[in-house]
Amino acid sequence: MVASVLVTWVTLTVLLLAPSALPEGLQYYIYSPASVGLWMLAMVVAPVVVCTVKWRWISSGRS
Repeated sequence: MVASVLVTWVTLTVLLLAPSALPEGLQYYIYSPASVGLWMLAMVVAPVVVCTVKWRWISSGRS
């Protein structure tokens, strides 16, 4: 379960940092307060969703 949460957080962080290569005019819209707020909400909600969807895989262990 820890691995699922960490992979989710790493993916969300990479998605947040990916637009930094865009021109500054576009970065304002991507990094607006609403976008960052939704990203922070996703950091809390997405691991719960991933663990719920992948629960059978998580509970089976290494098998």
